[in-house]
Amino acid sequence: MTDRRIHTAEFKRDAVRLARTSGNLAGTARDLGLNASLLRKWMNAEQEKGEAAFPGHGQQILTPEQQEIRRLRKENEILRQEREIPKKAAAFFAKETTR
Repeated sequence: MTDRRIHTAEFKRDAVRLARTSGNLAGTARDLGLNASLLRKWMNAEQEKGEAAFPGHGQQILTPEQQEIRRLRKENEILRQEREIPKKAAAFFAKETTR
């Protein structure tokens, strides 16, 4: 399995500009290490939306405090789920023994 690559909005705009000036979408995609369909998708997005085509909703840069809060929230959710499992098991077995 390959890692997912993240491309900046600037890279996407440059790739689209290069593909338009060269006139060879497949060759440009190959040279940049992209799939031609991905480059075509970027070209269509830029044509439809212009400058707003690549808003950049990728990964956020978090401060250490924000990273710690995110980690603690995940840990809290896992612990909450682990606490619910014995409750459900006890209810299941209590129902089974009364039959």
